[in-house]
Amino acid sequence: MLNRASAIAAKIASQEEVLIVTHIDADGITSGAIAHISLERLGIENRLKFVKQLDDAEIEKIKDENVFVWFTDLGSGQLEFLDDIEFVITDHHVPQRSHPMQLNPHDFGYDGTVELSGSGATYLVSKFLRRSENLLDYVNGGNNLLPLAIVGAVGDLQDSRWGKLQGINRSIAKEGMMLGDLDIVRDLRFFGKQTRPVAKMLEYNSDPFIPGLTGNERGVLEFLSNLEVEPWMRWIDLGMEERKRIVSAIVNLAMEYKLPYTSILRIVGESYILLQEPEGTEKRDAMEFSTLLNATARYGEADVGLGVCLGDESAYRRARTLLQNHRRNLSNGIKFVDENGIEEMRYLRFFHAGSNIPDTIVGIVAGMCFHKGDRDKPIVAFAESDKGIKVSARATYRLVERGIHLAKALRRAAEAVGGAGGGHSVAAGATIPEGKEKEFLKILDEIIGRQLQKQ
Repeated sequence: MLNRASAIAAKIASQEEVLIVTHIDADGITSGAIAHISLERLGIENRLKFVKQLDDAEIEKIKDENVFVWFTDLGSGQLEFLDDIEFVITDHHVPQRSHPMQLNPHDFGYDGTVELSGSGATYLVSKFLRRSENLLDYVNGGNNLLPLAIVGAVGDLQDSRWGKLQGINRSIAKEGMMLGDLDIVRDLRFFGKQTRPVAKMLEYNSDPFIPGLTGNERGVLEFLSNLEVEPWMRWIDLGMEERKRIVSAIVNLAMEYKLPYTSILRIVGESYILLQEPEGTEKRDAMEFSTLLNATARYGEADVGLGVCLGDESAYRRARTLLQNHRRNLSNGIKFVDENGIEEMRYLRFFHAGSNIPDTIVGIVAGMCFHKGDRDKPIVAFAESDKGIKVSARATYRLVERGIHLAKALRRAAEAVGGAGGGHSVAAGATIPEGKEKEFLKILDEIIGRQLQKQ
């Protein structure tokens, strides 16, 4: 795999100009940032293009640029359409096929859902693009590239299955510890430990869903009162004994409600602390950093996310404002689902948000609403977009173990109705023509049923 990374790096280094094309989520932003910084180090002229989806229209625009392209966190699912482009790819989504200028974990027997992210693949190539062999070679006020790869992996939920990073991701994390860039801490794995009051951290947690706490403010306040814990302090400000009481009580609650063992495993696990970032900020914890980045590009301000990765303080302030808006939109999205409900089919459930939830976050809302209804079925969400109907689907690793592979299912169902799709086994997306939703759902339900029956 490193030989492939070295060959790709050599191809990139021979260019005078590079167009970086990347995705608009945290993994895409960090991938693009790693590529950009690497090229800046070499003095290679470059610019970034952020895209929601690499569809036919975007590919035609890229072809018109007539420039060498570095695809990061996308491209592997569109290889057959890239023949007229000189390119390299660092991606982790299920590829159409292998390619000598593609670094994708699936080509080497690794699972791109949990073992290496797009930013991780981009980081591996960047190691061969450094101007020096000094592993402590910092750029832009201490922005080393390795922490960005960890932020991207965590943002892509690659640590969620087992409560820690696995595979090549783990090797990268250990390298970060060796360099003094990263600390791996065993801790509660809920979002917001750096910035949220404990009460809100518990209330808004949905992975895993904790009966009596998730979405239940009154239940959370009563829970903390019984433990004699101040609800409006941040987790990082609590004493070790208070933290232990909370964790022990949450685990006991999960066991009382007979949550699956895999869900209990995810309550406590690894947190990834970026040691070069200030404590008590979103940038200190990889999970919160990734959410901050998601709040930029998904609202058309990807350059702000890039600026955050480069250490731009004005970009960071803007990103925090966008994060507040992002949280408000997520809350409104969940409220929409609560008011309109989730419809059930034999093997899946779905909701159609229309224009009520932005297509860029409907997948996040779907994931946050997974605990509503039958959790033994994947959830599918629709939203209007400027290119048709956006489809986002989410499952659990428990469902994947039972045979479900959403990327394969969505790709086949979308192509059957004139659209396109892809992604991962546990999370995938597609774009289909407007008016084709019912036909798409019927086909998808049949495909998922066959996947389960095969297992």
